[in-house]
Amino acid sequence: MIYVLEDDASIQKLVVYTLNSQGMEARGFDRPSQFWSALALEKPELVLLDIMLPEEDGLQVLKKLRADPATRRTPVLMLTAKSTEYDKVLGLDQGADDYIAKPFGMMELMARIRTALRHAGGREEPENVYRLGQLYVDPGRHIVRDGERDVALTLKEFQLLCLLLEHRGTVFTRDQLLNTIWGYEFDGASRTVDVHIRTLRQKLGESGGCIETVRGVGYKIAEG
Repeated sequence: MIYVLEDDASIQKLVVYTLNSQGMEARGFDRPSQFWSALALEKPELVLLDIMLPEEDGLQVLKKLRADPATRRTPVLMLTAKSTEYDKVLGLDQGADDYIAKPFGMMELMARIRTALRHAGGREEPENVYRLGQLYVDPGRHIVRDGERDVALTLKEFQLLCLLLEHRGTVFTRDQLLNTIWGYEFDGASRTVDVHIRTLRQKLGESGGCIETVRGVGYKIAEG
């Protein structure tokens, strides 16, 4: 279980949705009082914690978590709009395991969560190797092959491909892809997704045909 203490409803819902879609159970809270009530019933594997909160700020919440033997070793990642070096040092000195400044991409967030869980000795989502026809993708080693040919992708192209492969059969809208890959505050147009999909198909060669356009909706990779 991962707890997300974030008072911005749009961010909280997006993060919880992304975690759930990745097979990680998550619950969101917009007030520390709700968080403390849930904590009394179930201890989470990891906490995503905003700093600017009603009732009490995130650093105070972090201080209490570190003072309690039951949560002293629970990984805590700070999610906050404060991005100065002083704020980061302050959060890390208080016992945070990592510090992620807004806006952030969901793929980066998932990678940070997996790293924190691994360091804490918790379970980590295994890195899958994807095979589809002559397409071979190894996320852990960042390898993509079309048959015997190595394919060089940009980071965003690689993240797009892995997301579609991981959720094979699921149709993603352009907005969902923008939120997940580029971050919820990315101000680019949905055309950005179309351009990346087009170049991704071109680079994948024959394997590029596995990325299907669902007219009027978005893109997917078929289950078959």
